[in-house]
Amino acid sequence: MTASILVVDDMPEMQRVLNCSLASAGYRVATAGSGEEALVRIGEQEFDLIVTDIVMPGLSGLEVLEKSQLLNPRAAVIVMTGYATLETAVTALRRGACDYLEKPLHLDELNLRVRRALESREAIWRARLQQRALLRPPTVDTLVGESHAMRALLEQIARSAGTPSNVLITGESGVGKELVARAIHRASPRCDRTFIAVNCGAIPEALLESQLFGHVRGAFTTAVQANPGLFMAANRGTLLLDEIGDLPFALQVKLLRVIEERQVWPVGATKPLPVDVRIIASTNRDLAREVEAGRFREDLFYRLHVVHLTVPPLRERRSDIPLLVDHLIDRLNAKLGARFLGIERDALWVLMTQPWKGNVRELENVLERAMVFGSGDLISLQQLSAEATTADETRPHNLREALRRFERQHLMSVIAETRSDKRAAARLLGISLASLYRKLNLTPDDGPAPSRGE
Repeated sequence: MTASILVVDDMPEMQRVLNCSLASAGYRVATAGSGEEALVRIGEQEFDLIVTDIVMPGLSGLEVLEKSQLLNPRAAVIVMTGYATLETAVTALRRGACDYLEKPLHLDELNLRVRRALESREAIWRARLQQRALLRPPTVDTLVGESHAMRALLEQIARSAGTPSNVLITGESGVGKELVARAIHRASPRCDRTFIAVNCGAIPEALLESQLFGHVRGAFTTAVQANPGLFMAANRGTLLLDEIGDLPFALQVKLLRVIEERQVWPVGATKPLPVDVRIIASTNRDLAREVEAGRFREDLFYRLHVVHLTVPPLRERRSDIPLLVDHLIDRLNAKLGARFLGIERDALWVLMTQPWKGNVRELENVLERAMVFGSGDLISLQQLSAEATTADETRPHNLREALRRFERQHLMSVIAETRSDKRAAARLLGISLASLYRKLNLTPDDGPAPSRGE
């Protein structure tokens, strides 16, 4: 297959010269007049080689190099530089460029360097993946994302972490509310103290009071020894009350007393114990509506609702999916003892077009199943086909929904045939590029950006 090359230079004459020289050598050539335009082209089409000037208005060649490693990681990159910017070219080599050319260019040298880069690009890419896998630090639970929604959330976390105020975290199931709570704790003055998470809906009501507030020996039949309770265990630290909306109404009164008086009454005790705990509560319910319905105490709601953070669902931050997939593959490799290096570009496209009703938790489950039954260095579209393409699991009876689902699967099939060249896919489908993005519930900024896959 003929190699495809993207030439990036802000000078039209240089674009024309390089285009003619490389096209006459038999390559398919596209051009971009700025770094910003180059990133749009890279998001729309997969290139084998990118030849970019370093000094350009707006995004520099170094920034194009850095972002191309996310958008099109298999592409080799050659940077062009004048003598005055030779030091910058060395920096580019350290950051992943495979070669550099000094201006004024000699076209014979250009074609020689291009041929060498194309011949070695696969080996270089594989070596880079292996090196990154070896140097990658141990994975930890952390928030991942660079979308506008995630940047706003991270800023809110940073602002609220240093205060003693109670925090209410809301969001759909699987979005990572506990991760947000842990991030607040790690950034707070209590970071060297205990963080404890308790699911208020997972413990039977008869046991929950004792678990939260503790009990003295002999307080009830099975209380053969005293239990300090989770509030005391988290003393001077942070306590996450997950699914606070499931807290029984009677215990809401006792929780309110703990918050107001800063002391707990263990079951069977004759005097309270002072406690210093920062409370973070989380729920997937609308607590304001629960208050209106009489299922949640209004006074407790306002005590918890001092700082309110909302975690966005995955469908509202699709541009974070490539970073999330990378992070989850790292974590699952450690969990499963696997050695996957990334995900193929077409497989990532499928992941980016799913509704993800279960959010990040559902995405992790899909990846884990693919890794358990898959093999090789990269998660492939075939390994995902039985998982991600049937994320809704049941066949819809509604005709409109059935047609919508078939349309999406057909779109993905055509995109796979064109090697993720969205312009070519739109032409084959007989629709505009904007229509293709709209039908996939994507924006151009959400284009596939695997960091280690194809």
